[in-house]
Amino acid sequence: MQKTVILLKPDCIEKSLAGEVIGRFEKAGLKIKACRMMRLTDNLLKEHYSHLADKPFFPEIVTFMQSTPVIAMALEGENAIGRVRDLLGPTDSQAAPKGSIRGDLGTDKMRNIAHASDSEDTAAAELKRFFAAGDIF
Repeated sequence: MQKTVILLKPDCIEKSLAGEVIGRFEKAGLKIKACRMMRLTDNLLKEHYSHLADKPFFPEIVTFMQSTPVIAMALEGENAIGRVRDLLGPTDSQAAPKGSIRGDLGTDKMRNIAHASDSEDTAAAELKRFFAAGDIF
């Protein structure tokens, strides 16, 4: 069993789509092992998006990700990382196929409903970043 992190982004929260997105993960057999609503700090965003922190568009990401609280979840299931990414579709919502979460609900590369861990190493780091050990059941 794998665990992965999902962040339901501000566009998901603003459009009241959290229930639909969570429902799709649950219908796919993924189990919620942790869930919390939180505001992302500057330091947390710099750590989370460290690979983008030197890009000229990084301040736009920070503004967007701090525009509302986000919902952070730890999901568990067989091949959870790959399955979640398949359910979401490509990062660019405009390129995501209909039937995928981003293809049905997203707008573009940033307003794409959710962030998902992209590997086991990333998932392990993100689980520690967003949850204390006792928060994951």
